[in-house]
Amino acid sequence: MLEIIPAIDLLRGKAVRLQRGDFASETRVAEDPVKVAAQFAADGATFLHIVDLDGARTGDPQNLAVVRDIIRRVPNLRVQVGGGIRTPERAEQVLRIGAARIIVGTTAASDAAVISAMLDKYADQIIVGADTKDDHVAVHGWLSASKERTEDFGLRLAGMGARRFLYTDVSRDGMLEGVNSQATVAFARATGKPTLASGGVSGPEDIKTLTELQPHGVEGVIIGKALYGGRLTVADALRIARVGADRIKASAAPPPGSTGPLPDWLKEG
Repeated sequence: MLEIIPAIDLLRGKAVRLQRGDFASETRVAEDPVKVAAQFAADGATFLHIVDLDGARTGDPQNLAVVRDIIRRVPNLRVQVGGGIRTPERAEQVLRIGAARIIVGTTAASDAAVISAMLDKYADQIIVGADTKDDHVAVHGWLSASKERTEDFGLRLAGMGARRFLYTDVSRDGMLEGVNSQATVAFARATGKPTLASGGVSGPEDIKTLTELQPHGVEGVIIGKALYGGRLTVADALRIARVGADRIKASAAPPPGSTGPLPDWLKEG
């Protein structure tokens, strides 16, 4: 079944949302991130995506006390954390407080030696962030872009031992314009690795679309603004994902990760 993963972005200890990663567009959505996480869990979520925006901007995690509080007080949620995790020491620190997975983006794009060392030690727990601006990898909290094409980056990291990716279309993040399903599935098929989709989820139709793409390597979806804006609930997303999984199981669909034929609507797009 498609993983449904609600998101909490932390800035100065509060839950916020940004548009396209622009810090000037900050909108506070909750004073207490723990309560938000608890509500997501009550609605059926089993995984939570946390981004330390201060850490992404400064290069060092700044909200670990809040992350630790969420992990301790909402124990039925597995948590994946990103933002400022750029050294093996920081990776170990975040995993030690109870994170199930960590997202590494900037270091993966800019320091081959460090990401290689991190993958050697924590490959099963690392999600490599493939944050994309104009088909190139965005780094340093999306404040700049590298010269490397995103697909080339994915192939390079897969060759180094990366086992899972998070593909984010930065231009759609926080905009409610619909997830970039075509680019996400193209990336997943190119790398041959499970890939989470992120950026632009606007409602139920995006979940239906991504569910169809699970057999082609799209493992799950990160949902933020659509939840906070009332366009979608965790419970609704889970229900759609279950229906889609049952449909795939009952059909002749290829197993997850297949490079078989894409749905007709996607080939036409």
